[in-house]
Amino acid sequence: MGMTPGQHAFTVRDTELLLESPILAVRRDRVAMPGDTDAAREIVEHFGAVAIVALDEDGRIPLVRQYRHSVGQRLWELPAGLLDIADEDEVTCAARELKEEAGLVAGSWGVLADLVTSPGFCDEAVRVFLARDLTEVDRPDAEHEEADLTLDWVDLGEAVSMVFRGEIVNSIAIAGIMTANEVAAGRAEPRTVDAPFSVRPAALPARRVSAGVVPDMKKIHQ
Repeated sequence: MGMTPGQHAFTVRDTELLLESPILAVRRDRVAMPGDTDAAREIVEHFGAVAIVALDEDGRIPLVRQYRHSVGQRLWELPAGLLDIADEDEVTCAARELKEEAGLVAGSWGVLADLVTSPGFCDEAVRVFLARDLTEVDRPDAEHEEADLTLDWVDLGEAVSMVFRGEIVNSIAIAGIMTANEVAAGRAEPRTVDAPFSVRPAALPARRVSAGVVPDMKKIHQ
């Protein structure tokens, strides 16, 4: 008789680094499978990221529209950014990204959702925050795709409608908008910002830190 499903230990028998680039890496693991076999699994390694639903007193949130080359389109998204500074906590990163992309400082922070974006092949995980008690500040100059970024304030209920109309397709934005709507309606409460982020990616940051690529872990030699 075989092992009961849900009991197998998927141990890694061998691993090989295939690609190392500034914001990601790709490795191939040889993984022990049920039935005493093994199989290759290619994994895209990521730093992880944060995103922010910044809800103002009028029930509006800022949405950015940014070009994403992977799909060749400008997508509606939340203000967001990589966890690419070594050992930085998530809310500190979120505060910086909210200031850079939306020109906002928040007096109140909570955690709406943690999500693994593409677990079939990638370890990217994102913590989505709810930011309230907002104050406008100056935005720094942007570069690359962010220099083309536009920002619009949208009623939270309209953002929900945009999800259902298929106008917002970024999975992180959908998760943030729908969970923030539950909080705004009084049906849920955000977690505290020190809640454990157990799925935050570790492999890529650990390798960069061990190689001395700090504090900005993107700055590898190519």
